[in-house]
Amino acid sequence: MIEKVAIIGSGVMGSSLAQAFAVAGYTVSLNDVGEQSLVKAKQMLLDNLTLHVEQEDINEDQKQHALANITYTVNLEMAVQDADFIVEAIPEVIELKWALFQQLNGVIKPEAIVASNTSTFPISRLIEKAPFAERMIIAHFFNPAHLVPLVEIVRHQQTKDEVVENTLELMYRIGKEPIVLKKDVTGFIANRLQTALMREAFYLLNEGVASAEDIDTAITAGPGFRWAFTGPLEIADFGGLDTWQRVFDNVAPELAESKEAPIIIRERVKQNKLGTKSGEGIYAYKEGDVSQKLSERDRQFIQLGKVKRENQSRKKD
Repeated sequence: MIEKVAIIGSGVMGSSLAQAFAVAGYTVSLNDVGEQSLVKAKQMLLDNLTLHVEQEDINEDQKQHALANITYTVNLEMAVQDADFIVEAIPEVIELKWALFQQLNGVIKPEAIVASNTSTFPISRLIEKAPFAERMIIAHFFNPAHLVPLVEIVRHQQTKDEVVENTLELMYRIGKEPIVLKKDVTGFIANRLQTALMREAFYLLNEGVASAEDIDTAITAGPGFRWAFTGPLEIADFGGLDTWQRVFDNVAPELAESKEAPIIIRERVKQNKLGTKSGEGIYAYKEGDVSQKLSERDRQFIQLGKVKRENQSRKKD
């Protein structure tokens, strides 16, 4: 039975994951290589949980219990030695991940599950230098991980069935909606779909079809509104496959076919216009804009999460 969780990496994803497990009642050890990173993570968790209280998603007692469930340490062995479930949430550098797996060998419990939050590496690559391949799995969460329900689960042929089953059960217990891939493909499912859409969005922007604001609105007020509850394949059924056959035949030949990052992204990167991290990307951001926008985004996500949970509860009834 999974009771103790260790998160390795205390950045945005790692901190967010620690919150998701702690709110659900699990004992969490959050590890990073530097004390300053952990101090920053602790403040981030406090701010996030306070926002949930403000939005009446949890109460003050639940907030305090969640905070009490989390310990912070720069000592890797101390973080993982008693953990039943370990999540690797370090930077997407394969050599760093391999080095970490080597460090974990002989330190973690024989039955502990090791999950990678990678969004780019196939599990076949990860286990090349992982001495515990049979207990290895990918559990790809989406940012912000404490709010977005999706978790993509990827196994290897060496991964034990019980590892998959226990991981799925754990994800359900923390309120996630896990899916299991039958094949290990680059980008998994959600990022492949998201990249395809974003490629077309940047193409439309580059062609001057509409402003960035209007292109974003075309999604948030259109397909994105529907996608919160109805996926693209079901939408095709609702619209009629004969209708969608005509849509594809008419529109598909006109879609962008670029095999690399859009030219607008490449140009902005050369100019160090990287988005919120540099103050300008597709949009320009004034001081204070980013934190305000992220706070508003999270408020909206919390409310959407409530609606989705209520909807699922009605389905069960």
